[in-house]
Amino acid sequence: MTDIRTLVSRLDLDQKIGQIQGVVPMDLVDFAKFTEPGAEVPDLAKGFPYDIDRLPLVRPHGVGHLSLGQQLTQDMVELRRDLAHFQDVQRELAPFGIGTLVHAEGVSGFVHPQGHQFTTPWGQAASWDPSVSNTVGRMAAQEARSVGIHLFFSPVLDLARDIRWGRVHETYGEDAELVTRMALGFIRGVQGDDVDSGILATGKHFLGYANSLGALNQAATQLGRRELVDVHAEPFRRAIAEAGLSVIMNSYNDIDGIPAAANRWLLTDLLRDQLGFEGLVVSDYDSLTMLHTTYRIAPTPGHAAGRALEAGIDVELPGNAMTSGLRQLIEDGTFPEEILDRAVTNVLEFKDRLGLVPDIRPARPAAAPESFDGSAADRHAREVANASVTLLANDGVLPLTAGAAKIAVVGGAADEIRVHFGAYSNVSEAEMAKAIQLIATGALPGVSASPDVFPDLFQTRLPGIEPIFEERARELNPEALTVIEALRALDPSVRFHSLSSLDVDAPALDPAAVAAAVADADVVIAVVGERTGWAGNNHAGEGRTTANPTLPGNQNELIGILGDLGKRIVTVVVSGRPLLLEPVHEASAAVLLAPLLGPVAGPTIADVLYGAVEPSGRTPSTFPRHVGQIPLYHGHPMGSGNDHPSLPRHGYVDLPDSSPLYPFGHGLSYTTFDLALGDVSVEEGTLKVAAEVHNLGERSGSAVIQLYVRDEGASVVRPVRQLVDFARVPLDGSASGKVEFAVPLERLAYTWIDGRRGVEAGEVAVLLGLSSADIRAEASVEVPELVVS
Repeated sequence: MTDIRTLVSRLDLDQKIGQIQGVVPMDLVDFAKFTEPGAEVPDLAKGFPYDIDRLPLVRPHGVGHLSLGQQLTQDMVELRRDLAHFQDVQRELAPFGIGTLVHAEGVSGFVHPQGHQFTTPWGQAASWDPSVSNTVGRMAAQEARSVGIHLFFSPVLDLARDIRWGRVHETYGEDAELVTRMALGFIRGVQGDDVDSGILATGKHFLGYANSLGALNQAATQLGRRELVDVHAEPFRRAIAEAGLSVIMNSYNDIDGIPAAANRWLLTDLLRDQLGFEGLVVSDYDSLTMLHTTYRIAPTPGHAAGRALEAGIDVELPGNAMTSGLRQLIEDGTFPEEILDRAVTNVLEFKDRLGLVPDIRPARPAAAPESFDGSAADRHAREVANASVTLLANDGVLPLTAGAAKIAVVGGAADEIRVHFGAYSNVSEAEMAKAIQLIATGALPGVSASPDVFPDLFQTRLPGIEPIFEERARELNPEALTVIEALRALDPSVRFHSLSSLDVDAPALDPAAVAAAVADADVVIAVVGERTGWAGNNHAGEGRTTANPTLPGNQNELIGILGDLGKRIVTVVVSGRPLLLEPVHEASAAVLLAPLLGPVAGPTIADVLYGAVEPSGRTPSTFPRHVGQIPLYHGHPMGSGNDHPSLPRHGYVDLPDSSPLYPFGHGLSYTTFDLALGDVSVEEGTLKVAAEVHNLGERSGSAVIQLYVRDEGASVVRPVRQLVDFARVPLDGSASGKVEFAVPLERLAYTWIDGRRGVEAGEVAVLLGLSSADIRAEASVEVPELVVS
């Protein structure tokens, strides 16, 4: 038996460097076999020709991390076998039989062609129920661990406040409390309540990544340190303290001229010293390379790796492009080997927890793996989706009754499976391989054949690929129903006319054709939305910022024509982020948000429209009326020009109404609720608030009670409202319920002028509501001074 520090001292320099490097399955492909003229290109859509036995050629000293481990094969049984074989080869290479840490993605379910998929995180957050994200994390982890995965690069803890940013759907929304609570649910689901599940979660991206200039991916973040520490670091702070989060991934952005991957204040002073993090810091993919090639703050790869390690990074991912230059710097004395030793120690201590260091018995062995129940996952996927669907507007047209009215369904999204999936799903990942194959073989009109096996798929337009992607989505989800198929299962009399297209180059519509298609319809269900993913022509996704986040193609035109016809329109919006929906709102009798529900989307939407399922979601983000309002979020600082507790809203002179179209926390049901505020007090460092909720209707439903506070006497500017707690309360018709909130005062903490963090003594307003704009009761309470740090 040996200890970690002794083990590190026994490794030679190459072996140490190997432990902080990654390898991707693509590195195991012998591309010479099919890149030479005349060579036959394999069907990459069915997987790349990986050869695990090539590992000694590409990582002769062993490798610490296998990135994208799920990509080795598209068959789950074969994946379990291949990962076991990879570990066997690795243990022969690596010193002392040290295993490789295998990474995958799991924020919407285990990302594998045969993995079970769930509603995207933004949709999960619409449930305002941490048990929902807990379920997703637990099921995804069980499935991933069953094949040999150790680590999820999930969840995303960014606060997404600019809806132009393409990755909003990966987040839990705009608010620190909602993001924190949903993330805690997911992390505990992945890791187990005792952090002994055998698979661990990663919090990303540290820090401020979603608040980039112009919402551009990887762009600079212009936030002051107080906001970074008090708002954007809060989900990380609590995940570390409350859920045992032990892996953090840096963000791509720079802050005040220093990229996050090279920012010692960020990764050491804040993360480790202030937040108390003692775990492993892994680099986001190629963020070390960006120090050299993009930001140009490092003259060589070795210097880029050195700056990252000195700042607090422990691991380069996905490969070894920069850390391969460390040996020379260490040998010539320009980089201290002690810093490398610190990173290697962190890696091996982490591997020790997972049983990947044979000579060391883990202090706390992982629990025995749970068997994965696919049928249970399918049931849970539907439960998650049911809780996420959000009714944004309704004049009474919903719920529908089968056979009571003539119903026409329109919109290309009604007959599509693909539109219901986001990036970091098995559908989107399968599209990546398919796109690479089509580009490599020159199979797409107007796109030249490229020998580059990984072209810039975030930016490359791929004309005509949508039907190919739709076919692939159906192959991966053979039991999934489109919205029109699910509606016809409930009401065979509904008629369907596609009419509109999501494609950005869709032609103008013929108003006469639209009028003829819906002429005898009493109600028109318009299913519209945007596609979200990596490759192809998606409107949102990683690297896909939109200057005008509105419905793409000719969908707005369709809604406008229907509105001019005077039809009663029920619009279903399929999206993983807020869109600019004022034209839709004005034309529609009801608006239903379906936030990327995954394979169960069709039946879920149909059941909500016909009343078999009660809509109970609430918006996790604010919906602006106009692009000029962006970023618009509920917890903005006093004096920002938005709403204020005692002063008029400044607004915009060219925007008649500058309030949100749909505020944060908004959502309707098929019943109505009211709230009453009871006792409010501060006892032993805890804000205690009693509340009652009443279901005023005859139908059952779930109220989401939201507790906000406003600091009335701080010495620094505070937000107009801060969400500090919430509760989802199911109630039968005409029933009432009670909720007791107990909020630690440290949840109200902020950085004082002198640099300390805490709560200053004074008056705090307590606001009880059904949304950030629907406050039903208010009280005031005096809080004592509390110094947190």
